[in-house]
Amino acid sequence: MLRAVKARNARSKREIEKREPKIEESGRTFLFLRGSSTNKVVQTALLDLYLLKKPNAIKFSRKNQIYPFENTSSLNFLSEKNDASFLVVGSCGKRRQNTLIFVRMFDYQVLDMLELRIEAAVSMIEFKNEKCFIGLRPMILFVGSLFESSPKYQLCKSMFLDFFHGKTTDQLNIEGIQYAVCLLTEEPTDENPFPPVFFRLYMVKYMKEEGSGSKIELEEMGPRYDFLIRRTHEANEKMMKEAMKKPKKHLPKIKKNIDVDIMGDKIGQIHLAKQNIDQLQTRKFKGLKRKIEDSIEDELSLNKDGKKNRRVTFKDDLTLHT
Repeated sequence: MLRAVKARNARSKREIEKREPKIEESGRTFLFLRGSSTNKVVQTALLDLYLLKKPNAIKFSRKNQIYPFENTSSLNFLSEKNDASFLVVGSCGKRRQNTLIFVRMFDYQVLDMLELRIEAAVSMIEFKNEKCFIGLRPMILFVGSLFESSPKYQLCKSMFLDFFHGKTTDQLNIEGIQYAVCLLTEEPTDENPFPPVFFRLYMVKYMKEEGSGSKIELEEMGPRYDFLIRRTHEANEKMMKEAMKKPKKHLPKIKKNIDVDIMGDKIGQIHLAKQNIDQLQTRKFKGLKRKIEDSIEDELSLNKDGKKNRRVTFKDDLTLHT
C-alpha cells in the first residue's frame, strides 16, 4: 500500500482530493496489464478491450511479474497508484495459455476475479467496416440459462456488466446507442457442463422508413472471441456488503402511513389525539341564537336547599317575577 503523503502545494492537494471517496463517484478507470509472458493473441485481445474503454483506460506496454491468484499485493499497489478500480491482466503460459483475468477492486483491494481462456479470436482490425465512436455505452444482451443459474456464469455476467457500465444518467437517447454487446452460451450437457461464452459486438444501424418508426439492423464490427471460464475468486461476503452499501443521500426518504393503491392513488393514514368537543371553538352568528323559551329552561338552577329558583334573568337585563 502507498503511504499517506501530505500535500505540499495546491496542485498536489487537488490530486489527493480527487482520489478521496465521494458520494457520487466519477467513471471507472480501467488498467490493462501484461503478465510475465504473453503472445500475440493476448496482446491483441488487450488492445481490443483497451480501445473499447478509451478514454477512461490505461494500458501498460511492459511485462509485469504479476500472478493474481497467487499474490494480490501487486494489483493493490497498481490500483492505488493509478486510481484504477478495474484491472485486466493478460498472460500466456504452458499450463494456462491465452488467458485474460478480469479483476474488480474495492478501496484499492481485490474484490473478485474471473479467469477466461481465449479459444478462438478475431480482432477488431480484421473487420473492415465502420466502428463506433469512443466513449459511448452499448446495449448488453445475455443469452443462455447459465447466466442465471450457474455461479461462475453469474460472475461472468456481473464482470461484463461492470466492464461496459458507464455513468448513470436519468435520460437516454435511443439513437445514441451505436453498438451492442452480446454474450451467448449453449445449454449444458453431461459431456460439456461448462460450455464456452461467445463474445460478439455489433454496430446498430437505424434505417428510416416511411412510417413513424425506424428499422434497426445489426452489423458485426468485432472483436469476436470464444471464452472458456477457468478459475474464479469470489468476493468476501463482508467486503461485498461494504462495496454494495449506498450512501444515505441516495436512499429514498421513508414516508410513513402512505400507501399506493392499484390505480396509483396515494392513501394516507392520519393519527390524531381524542378531541374534546366541549372545548371546541365555534363562531357565533345572530341567526343561531336560541329562543327565549329555551333560554328560560337553561337558566333555571337549584338553591342550596334543593328548591327551584323562580327568578330568571335574561341576557337583555329584563327581570321576570312570578
